[in-house]
Amino acid sequence: MKKVFVDGYNVINSWPQLRDIKDYSYEAARIKLIDMLQNYAAFKGWNIIIVFDAHMVKGSLEKKEREGNLIIVFTREGETADSYIERAVNNIGRSFEVHVVTSDSMEQQVTFQRGAVRISSLEFYHSIINDNKRLEKRYETRYSSNRNLLEENIDKESAEKLEKIRRSK
Repeated sequence: MKKVFVDGYNVINSWPQLRDIKDYSYEAARIKLIDMLQNYAAFKGWNIIIVFDAHMVKGSLEKKEREGNLIIVFTREGETADSYIERAVNNIGRSFEVHVVTSDSMEQQVTFQRGAVRISSLEFYHSIINDNKRLEKRYETRYSSNRNLLEENIDKESAEKLEKIRRSK
């Protein structure tokens, strides 16, 4: 199974729709990102680990939550998302297909050296948007062509009589 590490705040600051939300509330932007990635992880069947910095929060302990194929990590005090991701990628080694989503060029280089595939935040955004469009189109094609509605198969007078019966109850 593919493992994808996402630098949460890097993504929030890179994705257009999340940048607008974060101007009002970082928490709202985090929730929106988590929701989007939870759906995407389920759709792709990937393990996605989204990492948020808490290194500036006094007394902060590392916190992990699992929601389906999505793991949400808040780092401990003094640890950045970059250092957490580097350590995790190093510990995994080359036994899994690992991708790292960040636009931080130094982070991309370090994780690449450790065997991970690097993806910029914007590339990942466009990948999600394109996959969502393809999924919607496939769903629309599959279910709109198989419709067999009663009103499409009876005359107008019969449809009006049935509607009158339906409303009288």
